[in-house]
Amino acid sequence: MGGARAQVNKAHKTRFASKSSRNVHKVSSKDKSRIAKPDRNLTKGARAARLQRNKMMREQKRDALLKEKRASSGSNSPPRVIVLFGLSRSVDLSALEQDLLKLLSADGTGVVYQAVASSEYKLRATVLKAPHGDLLACMEMAKVADLIAFVTSASSSNEEDCYIDAFGSHCLSIFRALGLPSTAVLIRDLPSELNKKNDSKKVCTSSLSSEFPEDCKFYPADTKDDLHKFLWLFKEQRFSVPHWRNQRPYLMAQKVDVVADNSISGKCTLLLSGYIRARSMSVNQLVHITGAGDFQLSKIELLKDPCSLNVRKEGDLMESDDMNEAQVISCLTPDPMKQEPLLVENVPDPLAGEQTWPTEAEMAEAERNQEERKLKRKTLPKGTSEYQAAWIVEDSDADVSGSENEEDDGMVLDEGENAFNSQGRMDEFELDDDQASLALVSDEETETHSMMMDGENLTREQMEEEIRKIKEAHAEDEEFPDEVDTPLDVPARKRFAKYRGLKSFRTSSWDPKESLPQEYARIFAFDNFNRTQKHVLSRAREMEQNIDECIPAGSYARLHIREVPIGVANKLNRVTTTMPVTLCGLMQHESKISVLHFSLKKHDSYTAPIKAKEEMIFNLGFRQFVARPIFSSDSFNADKQKMERFLHPGRFSVASVYAPISFPPLPLIALKIKDDATPATVAAIGSLRSIDPDRVILKKIILTGYPQRVSKQKATVRYMFHNPEDVRWFKPVEVWSKCGRRGRIKEPVGTHGAMKCILNGVLQQHDTLCMSLFKRTYPRWPEKWFPMTDA
Repeated sequence: MGGARAQVNKAHKTRFASKSSRNVHKVSSKDKSRIAKPDRNLTKGARAARLQRNKMMREQKRDALLKEKRASSGSNSPPRVIVLFGLSRSVDLSALEQDLLKLLSADGTGVVYQAVASSEYKLRATVLKAPHGDLLACMEMAKVADLIAFVTSASSSNEEDCYIDAFGSHCLSIFRALGLPSTAVLIRDLPSELNKKNDSKKVCTSSLSSEFPEDCKFYPADTKDDLHKFLWLFKEQRFSVPHWRNQRPYLMAQKVDVVADNSISGKCTLLLSGYIRARSMSVNQLVHITGAGDFQLSKIELLKDPCSLNVRKEGDLMESDDMNEAQVISCLTPDPMKQEPLLVENVPDPLAGEQTWPTEAEMAEAERNQEERKLKRKTLPKGTSEYQAAWIVEDSDADVSGSENEEDDGMVLDEGENAFNSQGRMDEFELDDDQASLALVSDEETETHSMMMDGENLTREQMEEEIRKIKEAHAEDEEFPDEVDTPLDVPARKRFAKYRGLKSFRTSSWDPKESLPQEYARIFAFDNFNRTQKHVLSRAREMEQNIDECIPAGSYARLHIREVPIGVANKLNRVTTTMPVTLCGLMQHESKISVLHFSLKKHDSYTAPIKAKEEMIFNLGFRQFVARPIFSSDSFNADKQKMERFLHPGRFSVASVYAPISFPPLPLIALKIKDDATPATVAAIGSLRSIDPDRVILKKIILTGYPQRVSKQKATVRYMFHNPEDVRWFKPVEVWSKCGRRGRIKEPVGTHGAMKCILNGVLQQHDTLCMSLFKRTYPRWPEKWFPMTDA
């Protein structure tokens, strides 16, 4: 019994086994050491190498940390910039500024934006007071701040704003978009009694802690002892600044002077004095003045530090400023062979596209290609040009293609006959394929309403009417983003001459070099942007190593900026009273114009519609320029992107502009200005994404028609076109319905634009027939590049 089904019991536990059976699988210590010795040595060597590598990495990090600490807090480091920002209007910043200056200097006085040296704290600092209500000034101060001290009042807990008002919250969101440096919160107006003081501080901390980073600390700031403790901690604090600020050298001007230039009319030499920060600045590189533009340097003078910590008497600091500033230690002049040229636009060659006489080999090859094309005959609808033949899909549906006999509408065309018919139709309408320029209707708009009129000659009622039209168009764009009405007074074949059909938006091809506008002859493009960026960054690092042409970071210098327009210099002089004038160095190619793409999102505080191609001011890091962007979607699986007529809230879009080249990463703050009397408001925030003129952005429109009669798979549709010539012109384009039917146009019916269509199913009477057309669109060239320059 049993056999294969015999019962197999479990083996006995090891406790019942003998000692010899328990040790049968073990290896003797002698054999084990002999076998494991090579492996153990190998493991020991790998472990030693790993430990050595980890030790070297720790030492490198420690050395880098010490170097950074010495550079930021040593005697050669530039003065630290403290920006006092009131979270509410009730906070008195002037009293706090005077208290800090009294601790840092003996007399507590100082010029605007002037650095103060304290021998007691062994610290140099510049205290800036952000004006409450001036968004641009607060934003410019936040760009150069090493520490933003947010000041709040404990007595405001009983008010409606509760520590932070609307402007404070709005600016805080802008600071986050720029990248917050080191932050601290100073609490004023605390009770004198200790228990009440601690309770008020706890309430304030719990109310504001969610608005600031986790490492942000709260300090009482009423008494001298409180500020003394804050300054000692501030001196020992390791500062964190946004990464984009460490990529380029920059300077916050402490003094602005203008020297007339007699050799060039309308130009002058601008002198900016201040500390070089972040990186060394070369005399051969270009510089950008925020809001004014890009310029070349005529020379850089290294001056004696007017705010040195080695001075014994603090009272002599401010008295000897002018004397020390006049002492020039060295002077650097640019090398004409190495200086970066101020090249903004490419100069197009009008003869670049001139046709040359072909060679015999080219003529023979053209004849062979023509013979091959004659043999390949294609059946095309009547009146179809060769350019429109690209719309036609070769593999049509079986139920559509086999349903009707179309021998009357088809014809066999060879190259000569096709060219003759195409030229005849173009002569009739005076068009040149999709580059037709029509004087009857502007091609910049496909909506039925007109464009925004010039704001100079408008009355108040007219401006309100235009604003109402834009808001209505914005609402319609959200509900029906692509549908447009065919005009009654202009033929559709003229109005939509630049549009074409696509079988598939994702897979159909579109040549990025086809039919480019004239502005593309003035811009620059990179063969490989990532490779160029690596090369530019390495070149900038090599340039910093050349001490003969660079001023090291932390030095006090005077920059001579050549050929600055006198009007711009006067505006900069007026601006210094409200906000600091900032200058930054530019890397190679960063003055040239190209097509930049930004990831952009509408700001929550801005409720007005933002229409494509409207003028905006882009704040990109330290740079500021005027742009007229177009908006598009961001599809990862397609080489074409769909244009959006408005920047819709709640999601990111891609904004494409003509602008000076900048290398990412850089934050973006987009400002909108209604008129000269109204201050600029923040409309959108984002960051620089890429530089690519070949990014194809297609403007999509949908023409709609409504079924009049339906018979099985056939339908008579009206109101899509208004004359039979338009029906024949758009006959090659595929049509579709909102309920999922697809088909094609068979022939026009009557004289009022009705047409017979064949679909792959029965068309419902309540359905709508649609036709999708596409046209590539481009940004608009701005009238001026920088806000302070004249148009």
